[in-house]
This record gives sequence, C-alpha cells and structure tokens, in this order.
Amino acid sequence: MTSEALAEPTDRVRAGWTAAVVLANVGVFAAWFGPIQVLLAKQSEAVAPGNKEFVFGLVTGIGAAVSVVAAPIFGAVSDRTTSRFGRRVPWTLGGALGAAAGLLVLAGAQGVALMLVGWCLVQLFGNAVLAAQTATVPDRVPVDQRGVVGGWVAVAQVPGALVGTALATVAGGIGFGYVACAVFFVLSVLPYVLRGRDTPLAVAPPPFVLRGFVRGFWVSPRRYPDFGWAWLTRFLFNVGNSLGLLYLFYYLQDEVGVPDAATAVLILTAIYSVCVLITAIIFGSWSDRSGRRKIFVIGSGLVMGVAGVILAVWPTWPGAITGAVVLGIGFGVYLSVDFALITEVLPNARDRAKDLGVINIANSFPQVIAPVIAAPIVKHFGGYPVLYLLSGVVTAVAGVLVSKVRSVR
Repeated sequence: MTSEALAEPTDRVRAGWTAAVVLANVGVFAAWFGPIQVLLAKQSEAVAPGNKEFVFGLVTGIGAAVSVVAAPIFGAVSDRTTSRFGRRVPWTLGGALGAAAGLLVLAGAQGVALMLVGWCLVQLFGNAVLAAQTATVPDRVPVDQRGVVGGWVAVAQVPGALVGTALATVAGGIGFGYVACAVFFVLSVLPYVLRGRDTPLAVAPPPFVLRGFVRGFWVSPRRYPDFGWAWLTRFLFNVGNSLGLLYLFYYLQDEVGVPDAATAVLILTAIYSVCVLITAIIFGSWSDRSGRRKIFVIGSGLVMGVAGVILAVWPTWPGAITGAVVLGIGFGVYLSVDFALITEVLPNARDRAKDLGVINIANSFPQVIAPVIAAPIVKHFGGYPVLYLLSGVVTAVAGVLVSKVRSVR
C-alpha cells in the first residue's frame, strides 16, 4: 500500500494554504536575519569593540555549522514521523518554540559564550521548521504549480529579512529586538499548525537502523547527477550571497560611511525586498507557463554578479542603493525558479524532507566558510572592493553551471 503522503500531488493548492506556509517561512527568516543583519553585529561590537569582526564571524560561523548538521537530520526525522497530526506540523511548532527560547537566551547574553549558546539554539530549531516547511511543497503542490507556489515560499526569506531587520531596528535595544523576533516567529507558524491539514504517514517507515540512517544522507552525484549539480550550484550561489551580506552592516558603517548603519541596512533591505518580490512573482509564473527553469536561473546568476561589481567599485550610498536594486532583481528570479527546479530532481518521494535538508546544507555551509574567507580579505587582502568582486564572480559562475542539469529544461 502506498501512503497518500508519499503520492505525487495532483490537486492544486489554494491561496490560503500557500499563505500559511509562506508566513511560517517568513518567521524562520525573520528570526535569522534580524540577528544576522543587525542584532548580532551590534552585540558583537558591545562585547568586543576592538574585535567585533572576529566575534561576529565566530558566532555566525559556529551557528551555521550547527545548521549544516541540523537541516538534513530534522528533514530525515520529519520524513519518518507518524504523528496523527502529520509529518510536518509537529516539527513546525516544536522548532518555533525551541528557536524562540534561543532568541530569549540571546536577549540576556552579556558575553560571547551565551551568544554562542543562544545562536546555536536558534539555528538548530529554526532548521527543524525550515526542513518541515520546505518539504510541504513537493508533498502537496503539483509540478505545474510549483514555480508560483515554490517561488512564494522561496522568497519568504526576503520579507522575513525585512521584518526581522525592522523588528531589530525599531524594537528599542538589542534585548527587545530579540524578544520581538521570538514572539513573531511563534505567531507566524500558528496558521499552518492550525489549518495546514498535513497528511499523516499511513505506511510505517522502515525500522530505524543507525548505520542506514546515517548513510541515507549521502546522495550519490554519480547515480543522481542532476541532484549533484543542483546542490553545487546552490552552494556557490549561497557562497557569493554570504560573502556579500555577511559584513553589510560594517561595509555601510566603515566603507560607505553612513551615520546610522542599522537604519541604512533596513532601507536597503526594503528596496531589495520590493525588487525580489516583483521579479519573483513575474518570473515564477513565466517559468510555469513556459516549462523552462534553467535559463532563468542562469540569467539570475549573471545579474547578481553585476550587483557585486557595483558594490565593489562604487562604495557610496547611491552605489549601495543601485546594488540593492540589481541584486534584488537577480535574486528574485533565482529564488522563484531554482526552488522549483530542485523539487524536480529529488531522488524519491519517501525522503523529500531529508533530501531537501541535504540541499539546505548548500544554504548553511557557505555561512560557515564565508567568515573564514571574508575576514582576512576585509582585514588584509584588499578590503571590501575585493570581497564584493569575489562575491560577484562566484555568483556568476554558479549561474553558468546550472546548464549542467540535464533532466530539467
């Protein structure tokens, strides 16, 4: 007997269901980007004013390492969950509560050790929510609707970044900023938890064997080459993106010389968000109608590469605004179409969340290596111009390599 939860979906999903999934994803990214864009940078400067770049890179890097491990593990556990509430609902609610606890730890942190504990909790449990919510798209959405629905889900990180940055900026201090992000995260998942109608897994998963469970995280690029290329290109896209965004607060403060870097980050995030949402809506729908994915992702990589060059050679406030517009245009196309492409190269239905968790390593691991690459460049090897040029080159190369995916047009 085949479980309904594992069947290829054929019924189109409604706008209310999509909105609930999008809102839950907005909560995840608000909980991540509010701290990354503003709060952790300010907190690092407060606890180590002479060594802020190192502390910020240490905390975000270790947190990202936790994310690398957490994403596929929570995905695999979600795939095996036999709760009567479904496979995804329990981890959505539990993850949001756990991440909120981590944000509250950060709110009271006065030193590096507690910052590390709090941020690792946020990354750990935030990935439980992300793994579950990402898998809902191939679980419930038919292929011919995935460009639009997957696009909305993928671009949730953009309003999430905007909401998180706004909460961090206007809440009235570092501690209140963390509390605001925690409250918003918990509230954001409730519509999906209460109305998501997650389908329970009717067929029991195979007996748990630790060796088989661990080996299951390896998806052979020889056996599944398109999955391998999809992973590599997403990894490179995120390396380029992480290099560009990691020190944005310090770039605006130290290189551009804006008087209020936190407000400047909020303004740029708002401009970037509008551009992402407009292009994502247009190109996600266009991709569904045309049945083509690769050409859009290739073009988005080249456009994002141009944004890196702009930020490198024009370190002024008008240059930063222009870079945000160009990056938003390119990233909107990338987010809306690349997620649909990835759902079409997953090896099998039983392991959707686990395999998407493996894909999510390509989102998280760049955050581990970006500080290792970026900090020496900023300090010793050319500063921000070299950093943003490198970001642009890596992103453009990622776009070109998407052409290696063969099974998707």
